[in-house]
Amino acid sequence: MVLDPAAAHPDRPALTAPGCRLTYGQLTAAVEGAAVRLGRLGLTRGDTVVVQLPNIGELVVLALALMRLGAHPVMAPPGLRHRELAHVMRIVRPAAMALPRRLERFDHYALARELAEGCPSLHTLLVLDPPADAAGRNGPDATGQEGPRVADLGALCRPEREDTPLPGHPGPPFDGEPAVFLLSSGTTGPPKPIARDHEGYGYMIRAASEVAGLTSSTVYFAVMSATHGFTLNCPGIWGTLAAGGRVVLDSPQNAEAALDLIDREQVTHSTLVPALVGQWLAAARRRGRGPTSLRVLQVGGARLEPGPAEEATRVLCCTVQQCYGMSEGLLCYTTLDDPAHVIAETQGRPLSPADEIRLVDENDKPVPEGSTGSLLTRGPYTVSGYYGDPAATARAFTEDGFYRTGDVARLHPSGNLVVEGRLDDVINRGGEKISGGELEGLALRHPAVAAAAAVAMPHPVWGQAVCLCVVPARPAAGEADADGATRPEPALLDLRRHLAASGLAPYKLPERLEILDALPMIGVGKVNRVALRALVAEHVAAETAARGG
Repeated sequence: MVLDPAAAHPDRPALTAPGCRLTYGQLTAAVEGAAVRLGRLGLTRGDTVVVQLPNIGELVVLALALMRLGAHPVMAPPGLRHRELAHVMRIVRPAAMALPRRLERFDHYALARELAEGCPSLHTLLVLDPPADAAGRNGPDATGQEGPRVADLGALCRPEREDTPLPGHPGPPFDGEPAVFLLSSGTTGPPKPIARDHEGYGYMIRAASEVAGLTSSTVYFAVMSATHGFTLNCPGIWGTLAAGGRVVLDSPQNAEAALDLIDREQVTHSTLVPALVGQWLAAARRRGRGPTSLRVLQVGGARLEPGPAEEATRVLCCTVQQCYGMSEGLLCYTTLDDPAHVIAETQGRPLSPADEIRLVDENDKPVPEGSTGSLLTRGPYTVSGYYGDPAATARAFTEDGFYRTGDVARLHPSGNLVVEGRLDDVINRGGEKISGGELEGLALRHPAVAAAAAVAMPHPVWGQAVCLCVVPARPAAGEADADGATRPEPALLDLRRHLAASGLAPYKLPERLEILDALPMIGVGKVNRVALRALVAEHVAAETAARGG
């Protein structure tokens, strides 16, 4: 599906990445050649390969070559380390792993050698820029045993076909055979492998491409990690290539560089998380204009508040498309022709008419119309379980096959979903339930607040109370407040007054304020609330001990 346009338009530009510009014909040659070369390394149909690469051309070529071979790429974000990767590898038992030698001062090659010691199935490391004395060898590991073979990833993915045919051509996929493995976001523990089968995965990408308005003139900018499903397949990289458009892969150092790249490459579509939307807006204001070619900006991974959604439409000169979804399946989108208030206020409607959603209470009973409830879903492209993890499957799926998303949502008058936050975000103050998402959205309207997260903290009387964690709004480098004064940090009393004036009930008001330089993040733009709750609990315990309590 992805390379279908190559036959009719081999000279059309397909992929732009650092040091790489490929037409569809060249990309097809690279994929077919790499598949043959992977086969020579002993990889075959059914093998899994962990792909932990930055946004480079080799990521696209390798993933497609593995699928061409009948093997299964396991997409692993470059930020994962030993604990997370070892957990994933114990489940998927990879035959190979693709990685950069070093990235952002971290030695990925050394980590891969360590992981290989605990992974007997791993026989090959596909390394970008491998050590000069490592390529083609099986060096000893820390125990003195022979380690995995090392192959040069750049040479393997070169845009050249091989004279010999692909050994054991895999033919069409089996029923239920995985196309790719994605990883869960890790909000409830180590990331879990999710096998996305060819039929459901392809259906989802085609449908998402239609909703996003992808055509052969699309230029899609993959600015976030291409190992994440949001960037890869919603419709992302695969959808753009299937439509005959061009993919631009890069990792700009800052928002200004990203906007410059959009102008230079005439980008029409991109995907961001809300935190990056804020950075792009600030960069556009600093340079006095938005991008010149951007048509559609998809935003997901976390809830985009109405204010930034409206500002992005105006300042970035594009249509904002709110997205809600998960690696396990369900995707929701606002449409490109939805009314402005629907785009600003909702996270869209399910992609497929066959998608089913339920909003239920703690007993799995439907909530009254218009009320907030826990979101359950099943549908034609939502998985029925986690790969190799029956215990996690039993926890996450109902007996009748609905996936427990862990998200709290309600229906908007338009029929779209409004995602209020996570079940874990709900704070129980003496039996009164408080939505962290509601409080955060109101806090962000305060001029001194750049980012906010509301989490539960221990309380001696109520059990839990609200702690508001805030990143103060500070002038960007080279800027100053209009009066030249230093902008003060927000104070708890000031924020309580602001929230009360917004109509928030008194029991929902925060009882503690934590000022942070940045909110800890996990997955695709999700706040790491587990880390925040632990930090707050530690601070509360230390203060209680200091008081002798």
